[in-house]
Amino acid sequence: MSADPGWGAPGHAERYRRRVLAEQARLTAELADLPGRQQSVLNDLLDFNRATDFGRRHDFAAIRTLKDFQAAVPIQDYAAHAPWIERMAAGEPGVLTADAPVVYFTSSGSTGAHKKIPVTRRFMKTVFFPFYYAAWAPLIESFPELMDRPDAMLNLKHDPPAAPPVTADGHPHVGASQVDFGTAFGEPLAAEMGTAAPWASLRVALAPDDHLERMYLRLRLAVHSDVRGLIGINPAVLAAVPYLLGLWWQRIVKEVRDGTLGGVPYGPGDPGLAARLEALADSSGQVRPGDVWPRIRALFGWTTGVASLYLPALRERFGSSVAALPAPVAASEGPVAVPLDTHPTAGTLIPSACVYEFADADDDLRPDTATLLPQDLEPDRDYHVVFSHVGGLYRYAVGDVVRVVDRVRGVPRLMYAGRSTRSDAAGERLREAQVVRALQEALAGAGVTARNVACRVTEPAGGPPRYQFAVAPETPWPADASARFTALLDTALGGRSAGYARALRDRRLGGAELRLLHPDSFQRDWHARVAEGNRPAQVKDRLFRQEEPQWRRLVAASDAPRGEGT
Repeated sequence: MSADPGWGAPGHAERYRRRVLAEQARLTAELADLPGRQQSVLNDLLDFNRATDFGRRHDFAAIRTLKDFQAAVPIQDYAAHAPWIERMAAGEPGVLTADAPVVYFTSSGSTGAHKKIPVTRRFMKTVFFPFYYAAWAPLIESFPELMDRPDAMLNLKHDPPAAPPVTADGHPHVGASQVDFGTAFGEPLAAEMGTAAPWASLRVALAPDDHLERMYLRLRLAVHSDVRGLIGINPAVLAAVPYLLGLWWQRIVKEVRDGTLGGVPYGPGDPGLAARLEALADSSGQVRPGDVWPRIRALFGWTTGVASLYLPALRERFGSSVAALPAPVAASEGPVAVPLDTHPTAGTLIPSACVYEFADADDDLRPDTATLLPQDLEPDRDYHVVFSHVGGLYRYAVGDVVRVVDRVRGVPRLMYAGRSTRSDAAGERLREAQVVRALQEALAGAGVTARNVACRVTEPAGGPPRYQFAVAPETPWPADASARFTALLDTALGGRSAGYARALRDRRLGGAELRLLHPDSFQRDWHARVAEGNRPAQVKDRLFRQEEPQWRRLVAASDAPRGEGT
């Protein structure tokens, strides 16, 4: 493949547009034969990997149908795959896949432990790139001006490392957002919008884990540009932007005036721009992204889960007419669904990517759990996701729960509903999706809004355990709103979880209690976690925060004074 000169070069935007729309059209056409595509994916992964150690041990050569495959391979999570993956990472060939890994994607997972996800050329060609390109189609169709200039998009997902960590066999172990797809896989067109902006490659010496200063430098440079959109994928990154602008505003204005970047001479100072920027804070008392970049049109990231609670108000800080377009339902391990149109929350299952199986989200996944096929799913129901693909993951329980919204040409359209992790102190078995929906109902019923929410189980002396909800209000709550909110929340939780309703009725659980935090508490907590060396893409919203250190830090962030700098 000939090299593509990249964003800003003549013709690049049109080549990119054609590739994106071609993948969108191809995936849309494949919806016409869901069962046939699924059988083809199964045949391919069996044929390609039958001679691997995993394939021989599970007799891939004798498998013909999905039932055969289910009988031969149990449902497995990452822990079950990990011994095989570690052998691959040590350099052993032919373990899970016939194709050697090029990189290993990392994922923080729900426990914080970093996974190693083997990424092969065959996986990228047949599974990853089709959905990856198609995911941008609704964005560029709705807002083609985002491709007009390299600096029209502020891409906060893009995070190339200077010196990536490697596995024992010398392959990079990085996030998907840190891989140069052109160099690694011969796909230069895969470079996202915003990856050629001035802030994409910083000319300032930084420690590899100084992600907070890197974030500052990007915002510092972006104030010079007419930014039209932001890519975050992880919505917590987008939610941090208004807070960080306010935190760093005086430093940004000074550096614009002085012509410095991180305290180092960068170019001519711009006193005129500095004065205009300074006036933004003077006029309103706060700095809103929509004031800094008044022509923002779109935010791109996950729009469901905990983000659904704060996204409407967050959009207003970027601009009253800003659209929020959903990122794909996907994990580092593989894709599930991609938006092929402008649906605000959901994407369509990708029949040609993986073999997909599902199980009722209210049931616990076991190695022998009976599963449903995509055509068996019912609207308005939650399901565990299990997938298998040619990249070496077999009947893999990814740990995500999806909700069926509707169908497109008979294929389920799915939205991310939360992690499958349960909170269960007294038989209530609460899932994240149930709590988020109950919070939506209680907030609306009480007539209040939240900037973010977390919860934990507390055990008061002399009483039953109860759920404590830490809520950062978007605007001040009226004096009587707290009591209304907690009463509505208990009712809503009981309506979604029979176990919660029984535990309340039997007094095995006490009623929910509320702790109102400072409006910026979650952003301060985000700031602290990134300052510790965590990449922004991996610092995600976490609803259940049972671990005491996490809870103490969140509460401490609520009480901490607001400072300047990093």
